[in-house]
Amino acid sequence: MSDSHVVSSALSFSWPDDTPVFTDLSFSVPGGRTGLVAANGAGKSTLLRLIAGELRPTGGSVTVEGVLGYLPQHLPFARDQTVAGVLGVDRVVAALHAIEAGDVAEEHFTTVGDDWDVEERTRVELDRLGLADVGLDRRLGTLSGGQVVSLGLAAELLRRPDVLLLDEPTNNLDRAARARLTAVLRSWTGCLLVVSHDRALLDEMDRIAVLDHGEIRWYGGSFTAYEQAVRAEREVADRQVRQAEQDVKRQRRELQQARERAARRASTASRNLADAGLARIVAGKLQRDAQVSAARANDVHTARARDAQARLDQASDAARRDDHLVVDLPDPAVPAGRTVFRGEGLQAGYGGRSVFDGDGVDLHIRGPERIALTGPNGAGKSTLLRLIAGDQDPVAGTVTRAPGRVAYLSQRLDLLDPDRTVVENFAASAPARTAADRMNLLARFLFRGDRARLPVGVLSGGELLRATLACVLFAEPAPQLLLLDEPTNNLDLTSVAQLESALLAYRGAFVVVSHDERFLAGITVRRWLRLADGRLTGSDGPR
Repeated sequence: MSDSHVVSSALSFSWPDDTPVFTDLSFSVPGGRTGLVAANGAGKSTLLRLIAGELRPTGGSVTVEGVLGYLPQHLPFARDQTVAGVLGVDRVVAALHAIEAGDVAEEHFTTVGDDWDVEERTRVELDRLGLADVGLDRRLGTLSGGQVVSLGLAAELLRRPDVLLLDEPTNNLDRAARARLTAVLRSWTGCLLVVSHDRALLDEMDRIAVLDHGEIRWYGGSFTAYEQAVRAEREVADRQVRQAEQDVKRQRRELQQARERAARRASTASRNLADAGLARIVAGKLQRDAQVSAARANDVHTARARDAQARLDQASDAARRDDHLVVDLPDPAVPAGRTVFRGEGLQAGYGGRSVFDGDGVDLHIRGPERIALTGPNGAGKSTLLRLIAGDQDPVAGTVTRAPGRVAYLSQRLDLLDPDRTVVENFAASAPARTAADRMNLLARFLFRGDRARLPVGVLSGGELLRATLACVLFAEPAPQLLLLDEPTNNLDLTSVAQLESALLAYRGAFVVVSHDERFLAGITVRRWLRLADGRLTGSDGPR
């Protein structure tokens, strides 16, 4: 199969309601690292599931050469599973322990086979993914979301795949875990296909594949190189649009001038024929010849104008921008001197264990501050946001909030009623707005027409985030303090850029929990806080 490890031939897929996703999609993925990017809803995850064999195509085929590993975006692990069970080594490890304990039953040796070093190999993979202190008998319910993702990756790596598919692998990883994942992928020697919106991870790729309107375009190099290529393409496309617009104007002007000349000639010819006293049959022939000539000239200019308009339409299509969020946040205009939030000695607890160290944490938020809250997974960042929002009461300490609304976007995205439509949820959040105003606002979040009337429970991850953003940000009154917990996890790259623009224009205060350093740099954070080992400290940047 030459250098191609994944080959798609005339691949077609439709959902059970006959909604098409792909039609006659053909491509091949070579060895090395490939990043797959697209707008939300374009079918990135669906394509990975087709390659992995989780979905069957409705037409065409997709084939994989070698052993396949696949890490989906949402891992299907039960909380009571053990680490060894997820890694697929539980039966072998149990047989090894039985043999070590003196049980020499033949079935144990059959189970072990050639995997006598399975525990050592397993520990090596766990160690390099930052799971050195995680025992094989530990239950998944005791691990953080980031640890579960790292564990899922370790399970795939232990299978020694030739082709590895990863769907948004950095979504729940903290900074250290992202660095470890990047190191693992840098050393990858097989075929890697990564769906991601993480720009830092995409910069590690050998090539970028763009899934757009059922077709794949390829760009050599990293994501930064791809961005540069796209900018150059758009500059050319925009220039062609301007040229085509000028051509349309010129052709329409020339068509109008030709018609005016023909009308003047016809009028002059009629007068001249009458003055010349020619026979009626001769005059009629000359008049018909003039009309034919004028019609022919009109047809020529009309065709030129039509061709010019077609070139303009084609150029405009080439310059088309993908749908993206248009988020113009309401303006609370928080004064610089106002104390928006004050927390003294805040403490939270779970199962008798304190989340924060010592006497708790102190946090003051004044005026329109832009704050980034960083730290490792499991440090309590989401807990602190819930305390600020008032969704959770502290077990100790005092809280003072200024009058006004605090808007909190939870990482769990569980604020909306899954049985109600998007527009019904929005109406519940902003009942004072008119129906027309609500539909206009939802359209800016890409919920247009029937999309706004879908039940929340059937939305994709990116759609759910957009619907939640709309309900949180545009509930009334306008929020003076925004709390955003990993807001970019389910946004495509274009929408991330739009959210950055919205936050840049926002004149209230916000606290953002994010491991996406480029996003944090893009929203010009002015104050950095780090929560680690139960202590909240200031810092001079992400770490």
